[in-house]
Amino acid sequence: MAYVITEKCLGERYGECAAVCPVEAIYPGTYKGQNFMVIDPAVCISCGACAAECPVGSIVESEDMDPVYAKINAELAPQFKSNPKVTPRPKDEAPKKPTNKLK
Repeated sequence: MAYVITEKCLGERYGECAAVCPVEAIYPGTYKGQNFMVIDPAVCISCGACAAECPVGSIVESEDMDPVYAKINAELAPQFKSNPKVTPRPKDEAPKKPTNKLK
């Protein structure tokens, strides 16, 4: 099963997850008018490197943990795949959403 980027990433997009992915399965884009990242379940090898890097804990290790966002990741991945890579934000930069906290 693939890892999943959840709603916590919506509007945050730190981007370090994509930089550490060994198979380049994470793509940036815009969802609901906000910056977002998705994991392509067809490419993800479930290594966990991305989850360890997300400073707000927006990545879960199983599609079963957030089936709604698992579907969103799968649907958006083909559209986001050709988007240019993003420059990661500093991991110690405060979250943009007040509900998110740094790990």
